[in-house]
This record gives sequence, C-alpha cells and structure tokens, in this order.
Amino acid sequence: MSATADHADGKEQPNLAARLGLEAGWIVQEIGYDDDCDDDLRDAIRAVTGEEFVDDETDEVVDVVLLWFREEDGDLVDAFFDILTDLKAGGVVWLMTPKVGRDGYVEGSEIAEAAPTAGLSTTSTLSVTDDWSATKLVVPKSGRRG
Repeated sequence: MSATADHADGKEQPNLAARLGLEAGWIVQEIGYDDDCDDDLRDAIRAVTGEEFVDDETDEVVDVVLLWFREEDGDLVDAFFDILTDLKAGGVVWLMTPKVGRDGYVEGSEIAEAAPTAGLSTTSTLSVTDDWSATKLVVPKSGRRG
C-alpha cells in the first residue's frame, strides 16, 4: 500500500494499524466486537496482516488478541484470563477502550490494577481513532507459566 493510498480519504488508519506492530501473516483474535467498534481500524488491521480475524472459539494459537472492552463489559481481570489461553508465547494483547468522555470509558487505574493480576504488563498506550485508545499488554518473560 502506498503512502498516498493511506491518505486518500483523509484518514491514517492503515498507518495506525501498522503502529500496532502487526505483521503480515499474523493471526489476530478479536474479542468484544460490537456496533461501536471502529470498522476502519479493523479493516486496516486485516490489510496489514492479510488475514481474517478469528474469534474466541478458535483452536489456533494467535499472535495478537484485539480485545474491545468497555466499562460495562464486566471484570477486566476475568477478560484478561480468558484471552491468555490462545495467545502464543511472545504474543501481544491490544486492549481497545473508549476514550475519556466516551460511553464505556475504562479508567487507566483499572487497567493498571487488572493487568498484573492476570500476569500482564502494560507497555504503551496509543490513540488509534477518535473514539478508541489502544493499550499494549504483554506477558513478561519471567512471568510465563509452562
């Protein structure tokens, strides 16, 4: 994809998807999709990986989990534990949460508390769309269970 194609409609979604560190051929498991999710970003992620998303019923080990999570979706620690089952060693979780002032906003302190409880470390947070923030979480090498 050329740089001009990225900007053809005034959006930079493909560049944002690339900033998530995704690579061609990676399997992305999407959890928590609903009408409020950003379809342009989802399309851009599929364009970068060249793969369709798999859901929580997959038997595949995945490279990335894309978790759309809103305050009303329940317990974040439980959500983290549920997604770790299919994540490969060295894989990444991108937690997508509504931005401040949007319906379903999740406090940063809640993420900061839930991540280590589930054995995850927060590494960075990006503003990926007008309505969504993305928080990158990984399992520390020392924290992996065999």
